[in-house]
Amino acid sequence: MKIHEYQAKDILAKYGVAVPRGEVANSLDEAMEVARRLFTGGAKGVVVKAQIHAGGRGKGGGVKVAKNFDEAEQYARQILGMQLITHQTGPQGQKVQRLLIEETAAIDRELYLGIVLDRAAAKLVFMASQAGGMEIEEVAAKDPSAIYKAYIDPAVGFQPYQARELAFALGLRPTQINDAVKFMTGIYKAYIDTDASLLEINPFITTKDDKLFALDCKINFDDNAMFRHKDLKELRDVAEEDPLEVEASKYALNYIKLDGNIACMVNGAGLAMATMDIIQYAGGSPANFLDVGGGANQQQIEHAFEILLSDKNVQAVFINIFGGILRVDTLAQGVVGAALKTKVAVPVVLRLEGTNVEQGRQILKDSGLNFIVGDTMQDAAQKVVAAAKGGK
Repeated sequence: MKIHEYQAKDILAKYGVAVPRGEVANSLDEAMEVARRLFTGGAKGVVVKAQIHAGGRGKGGGVKVAKNFDEAEQYARQILGMQLITHQTGPQGQKVQRLLIEETAAIDRELYLGIVLDRAAAKLVFMASQAGGMEIEEVAAKDPSAIYKAYIDPAVGFQPYQARELAFALGLRPTQINDAVKFMTGIYKAYIDTDASLLEINPFITTKDDKLFALDCKINFDDNAMFRHKDLKELRDVAEEDPLEVEASKYALNYIKLDGNIACMVNGAGLAMATMDIIQYAGGSPANFLDVGGGANQQQIEHAFEILLSDKNVQAVFINIFGGILRVDTLAQGVVGAALKTKVAVPVVLRLEGTNVEQGRQILKDSGLNFIVGDTMQDAAQKVVAAAKGGK
């Protein structure tokens, strides 16, 4: 689950991590009121920042620095409601529905801090870099040595000596080291307490008067832990998510939209990955990742089918089921019911194996619908690719 920058900064502030003065605004009037308060309170300038779930906002024109109230109003009018396109939104962009109005800071240096799980090491890793303000992926690709890492032992947690080592690696001044240790410790505590999966501060800045601030912040949470955090769950902004993914989550379906034209319905994440691979191998392109899970019922399968067909790019459907907990006859009944209900107009190719497979195949045969059944996974993949291309 992703949240907005202003929400992430609210969380950091509770852990003693310094963030610039600022407030969120949902309208032009609110934005002007926030800007007025900041200027009246002594701000020498304000930053008008689009709040969307994507990076690269500055390059896309979604972050502007205003030196006075009139400029703040001009930029707020310009950004609020715009369709902001960044390298993470795709060509369709994302509509800006709220702004963060923040006081400017006297920046001395722009650095990077982040925590993420290193699955290979089975540990959290605290990362730091002097290349702040840049996409960390670019830094890692061009110069991996520019990223300093501290691996965190889960038995003892993030230690002060590790924070000091990172602070020295960043080239912070001796007068900033103690504050940097508190800063990094606060970030780590926020990460752990909220069951985050990613926490990035980019840029992490130092000011000319030796202060440290989180100028930007991104936090993603582990969806599986949200039952422990009702307060965090309420921060979810479904307007920032793909509508089909939101719809799928209502029925406990794991759905991720992709760019291809062959819809995939499977049971099990491993089978989903293999299905997408074999579609690519056969010359096709998957339109989604959809895992109905091991215990799906007929209603869930019908909803899954409707979600697949709601994607206008879909030209064929590949249903690849290995029936264990999810019996094949249950799947077949759901597919037939969904096909009749949605009046499906695209080819549907199935590969079925497992519990009650013969009964499942008979249900499909007796339905009177023109389903295509593959003998093997490879055979079915070739058939669905041909069907999507209009072949036989």
